Amino acid sequence: MATQQQQEDISVSVVVCIGAGYVGACTFAVIASHCPEYKVIVCDIDEKRIAGWNRAHDGTVPLFEPGLVETIQRAKNENDNLFFTHDVKGAIKESSIIFIAVNTPTKTFGRGAGSAFDMSSWEAVSRTIAAEADSNKIIVEKSTVPVRTAEKVLQILNSAKKNKSVEFQIISNPEFLAEGSAMRDLESPDRVLVGGDQDTPAGRAAVQEICDIYAHWVPQQKIITTNMWTSELAKLASNAFLAQRISSINAISAICEECGGNVEDISRVLGMDDRIGNKYLKASAGFGGSCLKKDVMALVYISESYQLHQVADFFRGIVAINEFQKKRFATRIVESMYGNARGKKIAVLGFSFKKDTGDIRESCAIEIIQVLLNENADIFVFDPKVSKEEILGVFPTVTVVDDVTEAYTGADALVIITEWDIFKTYDYAAIFEVMRKPAFIFDGRNILDNAKLTQLGFSVHSIGMRTWDEPKILL
Repeated sequence: MATQQQQEDISVSVVVCIGAGYVGACTFAVIASHCPEYKVIVCDIDEKRIAGWNRAHDGTVPLFEPGLVETIQRAKNENDNLFFTHDVKGAIKESSIIFIAVNTPTKTFGRGAGSAFDMSSWEAVSRTIAAEADSNKIIVEKSTVPVRTAEKVLQILNSAKKNKSVEFQIISNPEFLAEGSAMRDLESPDRVLVGGDQDTPAGRAAVQEICDIYAHWVPQQKIITTNMWTSELAKLASNAFLAQRISSINAISAICEECGGNVEDISRVLGMDDRIGNKYLKASAGFGGSCLKKDVMALVYISESYQLHQVADFFRGIVAINEFQKKRFATRIVESMYGNARGKKIAVLGFSFKKDTGDIRESCAIEIIQVLLNENADIFVFDPKVSKEEILGVFPTVTVVDDVTEAYTGADALVIITEWDIFKTYDYAAIFEVMRKPAFIFDGRNILDNAKLTQLGFSVHSIGMRTWDEPKILL
């Protein structure tokens, strides 16, 4: 029978993640692949989701992310240390480090609806840990949370714990993943941020233990330690800055469409300025995804909570420009087609919010298609990774096709909403021949060659570029 010291040594090597969604699966596949001495357990109460992750050996997993399946297979085959289970209580008992990566969506009810985080899953997980923990635990915030979440979680843990001798340390370790490049982001991160109690020996030891995990593959100079509140706020600030850049260039694109400027050239000029840099300066129909809008609106709520109303208005404006851009693009489609989309066949290419992911949360496609449906257009949708069932779950009346030729044959217009690379490779001369004339292309991502398409005979409409025979957009 193992001694108490042996049991503690075994426990130290067990790292658990509660939440088998995007962040949990991607992050802990990479941790398991680089840390063979750790037993890595990803757990979730959703048995169907866990069953999906346990089918990774045959390449079938619950979500699409380039490189994810291969990383899971490598961890399982080479290290045999990555496990997916729905036994959350058992995983809690076995662990010494628990990462929490459950969903924190925007509230849809009550105080803070539309801006504050819904923390009900976090509270439920905290109470489960308090009830099941029979040894000291390091609790790591991995999902995005409001500032000062740690003190609320610690209050729940200490007041609800069944074993009064158990002690908890709370660490903030936010994720900075971009869907479509998450595995690359994890393998070679710009930085890893670890925040915790810097004033006590136990707090500093907990921070170091989390740093030691990442030190297996991340250079020491990229592992940043700070206090808890800075770390919690840094993730929100990061996404707010990214969203602000997108909204800024999209605001410029609207001016370009009115005055004849070219937003692509402006982006190039801006990007050559070292003070600005060239990242996130691509004009488009708008940003989507599960994080940017949610995190910006969280800053709106936080700012208003502290009576910083001018700050709240600034962040609110970032989201307002994004909504304006989507509506502007959709309206441009209708107005360019003589103000009438009724009965016209419109082929929509792309439904995910960006390329290399099947995620449709906050996708621009949703609002743009809704505007076109309101105009009684006949919508055909093609996306290489989003399932027919998921699209029809949002829009039961659209036609979803597996073969893109079914979408554009006989279509009045082609609308590109997602920047999938495959859309750049199509034979647009052949597409032009089978479309109804005049044949319109609306490029919501500026990924096509306007001049070439115009030579083929298309009426081409891109973001931030205007042909002077276009009607003025009336919003």
